Amino acid sequence: MSQELMGIRHITFDCADPYALAGFWSRATGWPISPDDEPGDDEVLLESSGSPGLLFIRVPEPKSAKNRVHLDLRPSGRTRDEQVEWLLGIGATVHDDQRRPDGTGWVTMADPEGNEFCVERSAAERASG
Repeated sequence: MSQELMGIRHITFDCADPYALAGFWSRATGWPISPDDEPGDDEVLLESSGSPGLLFIRVPEPKSAKNRVHLDLRPSGRTRDEQVEWLLGIGATVHDDQRRPDGTGWVTMADPEGNEFCVERSAAERASG
């Protein structure tokens, strides 16, 4: 019997305001909000070809603990530090700064509802050192 492979369809975020949080992540990733979704919906989807979608689902309880799973983001067209500054400007916060003097490391950030994610060095930064 051969084992069938499974694909990942969505990465799901529990949240208080799915449309608002999807708006943040749409700006952060450049992925559009599904044209079927609108403010007030209980589920809002971001899709990008070739990647699992990001699905935001309304739940009544607030976030209460550290994420057990998080996204690691690699900038394209910006350095890690430029990306961190840009994300701060659209509503993210720095949760833990792991940047090192030699230019390596990452920054753990939080989205507007407190979900953690990391910003790593860009491919160009990795290639140069």
